[in-house]
Amino acid sequence: MPTYEALPRFIADLNRLTPEQRRRFLRTVPIFVEDLREGRFRAGLRVKRVRGTSGIYEISWSMGAGPPGRATWAYGPERHPGTPHVIWRRIGTHDILSGP
Repeated sequence: MPTYEALPRFIADLNRLTPEQRRRFLRTVPIFVEDLREGRFRAGLRVKRVRGTSGIYEISWSMGAGPPGRATWAYGPERHPGTPHVIWRRIGTHDILSGP
């Protein structure tokens, strides 16, 4: 099982989300974790590196219906050999990309 941590800014962002935005993120996380384990992300998660950064990625959801959402993250040092470690950095809308 991948490990994770959340930066204080991520927690502050998370607390500002609407209940519906939070629900959509929580529905996306198990799919993200499954793909992390398999070492390959499905196209529907829209995982890509944040332009102009080194090692920061974004995942997005609800681009068509419902409130749009994005989260930025980076790989951290493995806590268990062979197991990915994710550092959640920001969560919200497109605006988070100005300070991922």
